[in-house]
Amino acid sequence: MDHQSRRTVRTTCPYCGVGCGVLATPTDAGVAIEGDPDHPANFGRLCSKGSALGETLSLDTRLLHPEIGGIRAGWDEALDTVAGRFRETIERHGPDSVAFYVSGQLLTEDYYVANKLMKGFIGSANIDTNSRLCMSSTVAGHKRAFGEDLVPGCYEDLELADLVVLVGSNTAWCHPVLFQRILAARRADPKRRIVCIDPRRTATAESADLHLPIRPGSDVLLFNGLLHYLRHNDRLDFEFIERHTEGYAAALGMAQETAPTLPAVAAGCGLAESEVAQFYRLFAATERTVTLWSQGVNQSTSGTDKVNAIVNAHLATGRIGKPGAGPFSLTGQPNAMGGREVGGLANQLAAHLDLDDPGHRRQVQEFWRSPRIADRPGYLAVDLFRAIGEGKIRAVWIMATNPAVSLPDANAVRRALSACPFVVVSDCERDTDLARFAHVQLPALAWGEKDGTVTNSERRISRQRAFLGAPGEARPDWWIIAEVARRMGFGAAFGYRDPAEIFAEHVELSGIAGAEKRRFDLSGLQTAYDDLAPTQWPVNAGHPQGTPRLAFDGGSGKLKFVAVRPRLPVNAPDAEYPLILNTGRIRDQWHTMTRTGKTPRLTGHMPEPYAELHPGDGERLELADGALARLDSRYGTALARVRFSAGQRPGTVFVPMHWSEGNSRQGLANALVNPAVDPVSGEPEFKHTPARITPYRPAWHGFAIARRRLEFPDAAYRVVIPCRNCWRHELAGEAVPEDWREWAQNQAGTATDMERDWLEFADPRAGRYRCAWIAGDRIEFALFVSPCHELPPRDWLAGLFGQDILSDAARASLLAGRPLSAEDDQGRIVCACFSVGEKALRRAIAAEDLATTEQVGTRLKAGTNCGSCLPEISSLLAETRR
Repeated sequence: MDHQSRRTVRTTCPYCGVGCGVLATPTDAGVAIEGDPDHPANFGRLCSKGSALGETLSLDTRLLHPEIGGIRAGWDEALDTVAGRFRETIERHGPDSVAFYVSGQLLTEDYYVANKLMKGFIGSANIDTNSRLCMSSTVAGHKRAFGEDLVPGCYEDLELADLVVLVGSNTAWCHPVLFQRILAARRADPKRRIVCIDPRRTATAESADLHLPIRPGSDVLLFNGLLHYLRHNDRLDFEFIERHTEGYAAALGMAQETAPTLPAVAAGCGLAESEVAQFYRLFAATERTVTLWSQGVNQSTSGTDKVNAIVNAHLATGRIGKPGAGPFSLTGQPNAMGGREVGGLANQLAAHLDLDDPGHRRQVQEFWRSPRIADRPGYLAVDLFRAIGEGKIRAVWIMATNPAVSLPDANAVRRALSACPFVVVSDCERDTDLARFAHVQLPALAWGEKDGTVTNSERRISRQRAFLGAPGEARPDWWIIAEVARRMGFGAAFGYRDPAEIFAEHVELSGIAGAEKRRFDLSGLQTAYDDLAPTQWPVNAGHPQGTPRLAFDGGSGKLKFVAVRPRLPVNAPDAEYPLILNTGRIRDQWHTMTRTGKTPRLTGHMPEPYAELHPGDGERLELADGALARLDSRYGTALARVRFSAGQRPGTVFVPMHWSEGNSRQGLANALVNPAVDPVSGEPEFKHTPARITPYRPAWHGFAIARRRLEFPDAAYRVVIPCRNCWRHELAGEAVPEDWREWAQNQAGTATDMERDWLEFADPRAGRYRCAWIAGDRIEFALFVSPCHELPPRDWLAGLFGQDILSDAARASLLAGRPLSAEDDQGRIVCACFSVGEKALRRAIAAEDLATTEQVGTRLKAGTNCGSCLPEISSLLAETRR
């Protein structure tokens, strides 16, 4: 590993929008990672993913050199090819025939240069970002309510609030550092309350004082009912409403019309009247209330209306911009907000200026001194790839994201990419699902190598700093974009020498926006770029140290109520597809797993794609817990492992979105998801696709563990899982090999002279087969096959690969299919931070009569780092001590 130095570097985590500070220290063994105790987002705490960052920095799967048609090329040839093809396409078909698709994984400086090139010099607004998939409903809701994309509060408010309402957010898993701050505040003052509004009983709901398992898609009805309740019970702040808002009468009228009574709201939301009444009473009585929301609100065909229904309740009570009070959007990606600041969405201009405002367009064009400026919105993400499939876009450049996995109706996206005349991919990884469609691949720097800024959920700008050298020929994204711009004839405007120059230009433009009464303003930043400390905007003459909360004093225009009518999701379940499919994240994985999938520490908790549904639905559909099932929608199919959960709302099924063809076969969740979008924001409805689930009954089930990753092309179902000293492969097949030994040896690639080292047990009548290849004293490969899904535990077997000398007893245990002792099998990982398994936890709880999570933490350390496993440990305590 190429180290820049041995000093500790302050940087920022590359995962979610919490924006945790990280201390990275290169060592002889790699990079040591710690939370930054001085960063105000996390004060030293990291989640399981952040804690494992040092284990994800390997170069074995990296894209390290430019490639044209899959063949290594030099930078000049690759850049000339990209610039030439884009220039030729524009000359033949016009500027709207090309597009960029970018990412919340980019740094602000990268985003700024890409947006400048497309909107100001190419002259099209066909640049959209994967933030469209997670945050655009919030952006649209903010703009309707505040006139600008603003988060009014800060993280401190989560600790000052007496009531925290979490809507459509499994914060315990997806933003665990913030959730632990909320729980710590409640421990400090037990009168504080947490309400979780979510169809699923998640880890977040387990820790809440009140859980409302709302009918999917009924959030607007619930919050319209809240507004009506607040007015009926005289809990409104009429002074605030009159001085600072407009539109109240229309919003209240709509609430009274659509949510006339509490029983009507409860029936429409699928809740008990007592649950709704308890929530309404809590909200009405608690001045310091923060409402947090995430993808369960945003990823909906009525996502923007959901945001405004929540904001309406805060405007009506004046609970906004005050300590411990306000509506608060939890951002999905590390720089989703930074991308929005520079106009990374297809319907934005840089610096929060409006694309549809001629005066704003003129200001930006004059500032950039650009030959043209986009004058209408470009294609939003889903429509952008539809336009590629229709031949309207003939050249696309995709940066730092994988739409072949992450977009809805993923099979249609792949068909579009395969038909596109010219696809450029800038990425860190070489062999992704997207790479097969690339005509040119450009190697970009990854986290730890690149340098720039990101903005978190509370408007806090932090530095990502490099602590590793550039591997191979990888380059910063901003440099790659600027070099293409130079080759397209725009060199004078893209002569940046480093990211500091780009950031300075961004800051200067923000001052123009601030002069237009925009809150986004960095013009007061005086600190040198390299020394920039985490700072919340606006930063200007009036707030030179930044602004934790945005005061609404009427100086920036009236805040707006928005009258919103409840609407059902676009696609309703029916007799053919009777279930509602909901997709989302799991605790220890991130997006398409290109980074988190590298470390065994993060794959142990939930190693396979799964379909979680209520036990009653499972029994009715003749599914077995732990067996495989086939999921179908009108858009595609997938295979997944069945998980029963009483916390899953009947009639719904939850499937994680992380797996792709790179690590699974038929595990692509977004192949199932409908492409319907919110008409205001363009955000897809990932949370509500009609689907069906049926048992998948292959001829055989199995798993193999080997010292290297294997392909198993004959397996209909295959998931590849990294372990500490080996690779685990979960398998199922639809045809039984004639000779299992021959089949296994072909898969393992064993030489014929190793026959004497081959151990096996076969029961052809029962359809069972077990084998192991021992080379010297080490196990190299093992395969277990059964006609049913019930197979021996995997973890103890994977542990044998860590032994240099395999004992006779261990060899015997291989063929017996069970560990030598119970202690050898710790079970499925529960605590990823300290690799503590379920069976180890159950044994310790039973043997030592542990009664609390604190006692478990003292004994096994489980739950003492990020805390995201604490709800599961609590459940194990209850079950084991029952």
